[in-house]
Amino acid sequence: MYDLAIIGGGPAALSGAVYAGRKRLDTVLIAKEIGGQLLLTSGIENYLGFESITGAELADKFANQMAQYDIDEIIGEKVVELFKQDYFFKIRTEGDQWSEARAVILASGKRSRTLNVPGERELTGRGVAYCATCDAPLFAGRKVAVIGGGNSAFEAVIDLLPIATEIFLIDIAPHWFADQILIDRIEESPKVKSFQLHRVVEILGERRVSEIVIEPIEGGEIKQFNVQGVFVEIGLVPNSEFVEGLVKMNQYQEIIVDCHARTNVPGLFAAGDVTDVPEKQVIISAGEGAKAALSAYRYLIRQKGQV
Repeated sequence: MYDLAIIGGGPAALSGAVYAGRKRLDTVLIAKEIGGQLLLTSGIENYLGFESITGAELADKFANQMAQYDIDEIIGEKVVELFKQDYFFKIRTEGDQWSEARAVILASGKRSRTLNVPGERELTGRGVAYCATCDAPLFAGRKVAVIGGGNSAFEAVIDLLPIATEIFLIDIAPHWFADQILIDRIEESPKVKSFQLHRVVEILGERRVSEIVIEPIEGGEIKQFNVQGVFVEIGLVPNSEFVEGLVKMNQYQEIIVDCHARTNVPGLFAAGDVTDVPEKQVIISAGEGAKAALSAYRYLIRQKGQV
């Protein structure tokens, strides 16, 4: 029986583990992998204290700091079930490992919706990116493609406008779903070439992205463009399926939390991208993870004989 179980391996989870360790809580961290979406980010230039660092390097630094504390780890296992029994929680992984804890922090993050086309997975982190806020500055003076038609895609284009030399905006829908103010700004730029009703067929490149292949939805001529970057901005999916029905979620399946990182279930906290907290950034997730651990500590200390 642990005091605290932390589900996830990204910035929110690792930050929460550090704070739990400092409070000397008997803690277990359960994650499919350490790093989360950091591992998909080729470069980070907006995390305080580091002018430039790769996502993998920052994840290693987080993990090394966590290792200073006596935190049990179950790595390589995805959580598939979580429920509350009396005054504690039971957690089951896909490998049928069970853990019990008096409090839980859900920090399972989000996963990017993928195109599922040849070359995407192989070139992720080598030109294929899922966060323009993080990676746009790395493509200065280069041609890029942005995939998507909503606000996130248009915000990515806006981030890239002063940086890239040419931007191909590609979406399968017949019209844009972004706010009109964003659409107006994009349409004013001669740098942007739009392709509605087109889908990505393949992303090409050996060591890095070199070309993107698209085709019309209703059939027609296949087009191929030289690009050095592809930003996939077709949305994110919260990793919250295993707590559906247990906690309150919003329409996007994000876990609803208050300003103390508390869910509607006593003893169950949440932090990072899996929650409804706005702005999905590494530095925000790390702060929310710390807050969740401190809130969990206060919850536990109020439970007679729990800590």
